[in-house]
Amino acid sequence: MKRIVLASVAALGMLIAQTSFAQVQLGIRGGGNWGFVSKPAYMGNLTPSLHPSAGPTGAIFLDIPLSDRVSFRPEAAYVQKGFVVREGLDINLGGFNLPIGARVAYQSKNIEIPLLIKVNLSDGAIQPYLIAGPSVGYALDGRIRTRATAFFSTQPYDVDLNYGGMLNRWDIGAVGGLGLAMDAGAGKFFIEGRYTHGFTRQVQVPIVNIDVRNRGIAASIGYSFPIGY
Repeated sequence: MKRIVLASVAALGMLIAQTSFAQVQLGIRGGGNWGFVSKPAYMGNLTPSLHPSAGPTGAIFLDIPLSDRVSFRPEAAYVQKGFVVREGLDINLGGFNLPIGARVAYQSKNIEIPLLIKVNLSDGAIQPYLIAGPSVGYALDGRIRTRATAFFSTQPYDVDLNYGGMLNRWDIGAVGGLGLAMDAGAGKFFIEGRYTHGFTRQVQVPIVNIDVRNRGIAASIGYSFPIGY
């Protein structure tokens, strides 16, 4: 895994060195990510429903032209992944139903390196574009946050996640998305939506194959501008 990352960084350096530096754009984006995970089909109703978990995401990136319409866009990104479980029941108190439940959120803080190809679809005032490519992620840390609910919500109770045993820190996935850019001063303002599909099993249990993989839908806004002379 480390060799893949190092090879990608080396390839990026060679590409930048061969590209006209004045055409390269530096950008930043930020927004929200709605993370969720795949649920093994054979578990069916044995496990509760898994809901998306909202969290922040942001990145710095380069936009390196390869042709008039196509560019290479490597990113260094932060993204919160995870999912939410909600369970509850109603207790009848003399004809009055008291809802009691719990919200359990799995949250992981990740550094990701997406290596994307960007294709500009138009040169007008508003410029739609497509992005797609592989991504390598690493979980810095994580937690399980539990909160009980009734008439009011309790203070959250956090438990740190221990990676390295059954939980996998690494995540290899694919990214695809659509954006709209427009000229703003010397650079470009843009809005962007993307979907991330993880291929790496996040839970490693001997004998039992638990097919849990990360998914995510993100929305971001950002700005990029040319660097160099």
